Amino acid sequence: MAITDALVPVAGLGTRLLPATRSQPKEMLPIVDKPVVQYVVEELVRAGISRVLFVTGRRKRAIEDHFDADPELETGPLIDPRTGLRILYTRQPSPAGLGDALRYGEGLASGGEGLVVALGDAIVETPPSVRRAIVPRLMDAFAPPGVAAVIAVAPVPDELVSRYGIVVPATVASGTDPFEVSEVVEKPARGTIASCYAVMGRYVLGPSIFAALRETAADASGEVQVADAVRIALGRGDRVVAVPLAPAERRHDIGSVEGYCAAFLEYALRDPRFGDVLRAHAARLLHERD
Repeated sequence: MAITDALVPVAGLGTRLLPATRSQPKEMLPIVDKPVVQYVVEELVRAGISRVLFVTGRRKRAIEDHFDADPELETGPLIDPRTGLRILYTRQPSPAGLGDALRYGEGLASGGEGLVVALGDAIVETPPSVRRAIVPRLMDAFAPPGVAAVIAVAPVPDELVSRYGIVVPATVASGTDPFEVSEVVEKPARGTIASCYAVMGRYVLGPSIFAALRETAADASGEVQVADAVRIALGRGDRVVAVPLAPAERRHDIGSVEGYCAAFLEYALRDPRFGDVLRAHAARLLHERD
């Protein structure tokens, strides 16, 4: 059966973006004229998702309001009703890690079709030159028997390995072909792991991962890590597959001030409505600094 359900965790505190996130979720920060989380939901709708569960937390009510109809502005639902999209919300009482947030979606994965997970503070952009976007490719890779999880990845420089979850290929990985995973390690120290394939914030997870999450203890920081649950599943003989982003695909990480500014700048400068004017303005500013 086709995968039609997705979970978007948005309960994180956004401390790296303070003070901008004191009164609004980081997922609601605008990239030009749309908040980050809207780009994520639109990506899921294009992939055929018809039901999205947001796992929210304190000070996240703005996300619910954003996707609701607004009679005062005389607007209907933000997402075209013809897509059939249903949006659900549940609350994570305290930020206890991505693994804990995923536990709230176990019921959506119980049928065995798999559950798409898309981090709410990361935009994955697929240009028209790439025939099939990353989420549909993850779904394709989840179809074979015995696959418990599929993870979107991309190579990162050695100096950035410690910032990401890193997957270790079970065989030689090449190009953009999916590959089997032997291990997943959360933010390993540089030089301690023979891989540079970083997790890119998109997954398809099956029931066995959620069963493993029930057994996964919090780490020293008090957070439940998805990597620990994946290791439990691998130890039981389940298959985990990684799907690399295409070279033209981009992940924009909005979790830091630098990442947010870079994403805003890139989208604004190439916007067909006013990109030419902004590029000319940027050129003048750079010239003045020189």
